[in-house]
Amino acid sequence: MLLILFILLACIAWTSWRFWQILPLPVLGKGLFVALYLLAFLTIFLHYRSRGENTQPLWLATATYEIGTSWMIFFVYALIIFAVLSLGRLIRIVPAAFLKDSAAGTATVLGALVLLLTYGYFHYHHKYREVIDIRTEKPLEKPLTLVLASDLHVGYHNRKAELARWVRLINDEHPDLVLIAGDIIDGELRPVREWHYEEEFRRIGAPVYACLGNHEYISGEAGSESFYTDAGIHLLRDASAVVAGIRIIGRDDRTNRQRKALADLHSADSLFTVLLDHQPYHLEEAEAACIDFQFSGHTHHGQIWPGNWITDAMYEKAFGPHRRGRTRYYVSSGLGLWGGRFRIGTRSEYIVLTLHN
Repeated sequence: MLLILFILLACIAWTSWRFWQILPLPVLGKGLFVALYLLAFLTIFLHYRSRGENTQPLWLATATYEIGTSWMIFFVYALIIFAVLSLGRLIRIVPAAFLKDSAAGTATVLGALVLLLTYGYFHYHHKYREVIDIRTEKPLEKPLTLVLASDLHVGYHNRKAELARWVRLINDEHPDLVLIAGDIIDGELRPVREWHYEEEFRRIGAPVYACLGNHEYISGEAGSESFYTDAGIHLLRDASAVVAGIRIIGRDDRTNRQRKALADLHSADSLFTVLLDHQPYHLEEAEAACIDFQFSGHTHHGQIWPGNWITDAMYEKAFGPHRRGRTRYYVSSGLGLWGGRFRIGTRSEYIVLTLHN
């Protein structure tokens, strides 16, 4: 952990130095820019300065969250751009003058960052509608339409008006059921409670079933469970329910090391079975338990490039449809996300699953 922190601080120092070098400004101007750059970095610590819930006024807590987490995306791409330019300088493609007191260099770096973040912001707010059609031999009362979502992360950044838009998207599908694979809450219950997010969830025009995610543990699982109840969400915590002729199993998040084994929650029967398991580890367990369909989230598919390369290396399946034997899977990149509201190289989505014979 200390090594990671050292590398992070070294990268921040290096990008600060690169900005200092490239800006065509007097010393005072360079110092002001770098000071603001570092101050934006420090706001994330201001937001998370205590282990409990943030006690700042809500407007300030929101501002420090937005600035600090957005800075992280800005920093990642500044680091990449300066690394590419430095490599270009090393192999004599980029002239030395382009990186020192350079209006052209500054315009290139800041212009690229502004374009990337503007694209990422609007791309995040576009919600992709992924359609899955499953034909099953198992008996159904009728054809079913299910809307699936994960990783809403409502809180300081995904606020009530945004949640209202998502609820409209869900209701426009006229689903029989809505299933949410955890991380409904971003990390603190305070904004969710004070801004009454439960009112929007109760506008969903179909029964809602969900499991817990790791962020419900971060915000406090007891308080999260209470919020689920107030929001009209049926929480399945190492439990199952038969609804509309299908079985839905919700696993507790793997944060709970004492959660039940999947084999103890299900044995093969004649009902079509959907498993909600927030983190897509050990996919072979669903296959062994004869689960028909598993829905997971958690990965965000890295949220921004090149994070998706990292999640692809970490998980058997980090995003999209998958199959093991007769068990089908879908790992969602999430309807919302944690931190800065930018999607670059990934997407925000909800899934419309049609189940029929």
